[in-house]
Amino acid sequence: MEMNLPSDEGLPRLPQIKWGPWIIPVFLLILLFSAMGSIFYQVDPDEVGVIQRFGKYVRTTDPGLRMKLPFGIETVKKVKVTLWFKEEFGFRTVSSGSRTFYVSSEDYARSRRVGGQVQSGGDPFLEESLMLTGDLNMAVVEWSVQYRIKDPVKYLFRVRDPRETIRNMSEAVMRLVVGDRTINEVLTAGRMEIQAEAAGKLQDLLDDYGAGIEIRNIILQDVNPPNEVKPSFNEVNEARQEKEKVINQAWEEYNRVIPKAKGQAEQVIREAEGYALERINKAKGDAQRFLLTWEAYQKAPLVTRQRLYLEMAHKVYPQFKDKLIIDESQKGILPLLDLNSEKGGQAS
Repeated sequence: MEMNLPSDEGLPRLPQIKWGPWIIPVFLLILLFSAMGSIFYQVDPDEVGVIQRFGKYVRTTDPGLRMKLPFGIETVKKVKVTLWFKEEFGFRTVSSGSRTFYVSSEDYARSRRVGGQVQSGGDPFLEESLMLTGDLNMAVVEWSVQYRIKDPVKYLFRVRDPRETIRNMSEAVMRLVVGDRTINEVLTAGRMEIQAEAAGKLQDLLDDYGAGIEIRNIILQDVNPPNEVKPSFNEVNEARQEKEKVINQAWEEYNRVIPKAKGQAEQVIREAEGYALERINKAKGDAQRFLLTWEAYQKAPLVTRQRLYLEMAHKVYPQFKDKLIIDESQKGILPLLDLNSEKGGQAS
C-alpha cells in the first residue's frame, strides 16, 4: 500500500545560519562572564559564608569579597551571626521605634469575638500564652526570647527549621517552669526566677539538639489571668490583700506591746537579781566580819571584850539624859543620891 506524503514545496524555508570563526570567542567570553559572576561573592560584616560543595559542607568564610568554584559546584549560604533575633509569644510587635506598639493575644481574641464567643479555630497565637500553674489556675503569659546564631554550621544543618524549633522548645520550657509555681509567684515575686530558669533550661535543650543557638535572655512581657476570670480573680486578690492588711496590723500591735512587756519583765528580773546579789554580798560581809572579830577575840579576849564594851557604851549612853558614874566597889551611896530632884527636891 502506497502513501502519498505531502510535498514541502511552497513552505517557507528557514534561513541558513552560517557559523563563522567569531562564534567560538563569543561563546568563551559568555562562559567567562558567567564564571566570573559565580566565582566571586560578598559577605557582609554581620555575616559569615557557609560553603557547600555538591551539597556537602567544606568551609566557612569571613566577611569580605570571597571566591568559590563556579557553575554550582560550590554554593554559599550567608548567616547573620552578630544580630540578636527575637521570638514573641502571646503578643506581636506592630511597630517599633521611639515608641513600640504591640497587640496581645487577648486583644487579638477580642477582635475575633463573635456573639460573645472567641472564634479561635485552633489559632496558636491564642493558645501559646494560655498556661496552667502549679496550683491549677489559668494564666496568660506573654514573653519573648532573644537569641543569636553562635554556630552557623549547626544552625543550617543540624535542625530542619531552627525558628520553629526555638518556638516549640520555648513554649514547652515555659509551660514546664510555670507549671511548677503558684499563680501568685507567676504574677508577682517569681518573675525573675522564672525568666532565669526558663533561659537556662532552653539553652540546655538547644545544646542537646546541637542547634548552634545562644539564648541571651527570656523576658516576661506581661502575666495576667484570662479575661473570663479576671473579676473573680480581682476579688480574690482584694480579699488576700485585706487579709494581709489585718495580719500586718496584728503584727504591728504585737510588736508594740510584746517588746514593752518583755522589757518591763526584764527590768523586774534584773532588779530582783540586783537585790538578791546585794543581800548575799551583805550577808557574806557580815559573816566575814564576825569571823574576823572572832579570830581577833581568840587572840586577845580582854582587849576585844573591852572594845565591844566601849563600842556598846558609845551607842547606849547618848540615849540617857542623866548619867551617874559610880565605882563598883563603893557602898552606901544611897543617902548621897537625890532621887527626887525631878520633883523639886521634896521628900515624902
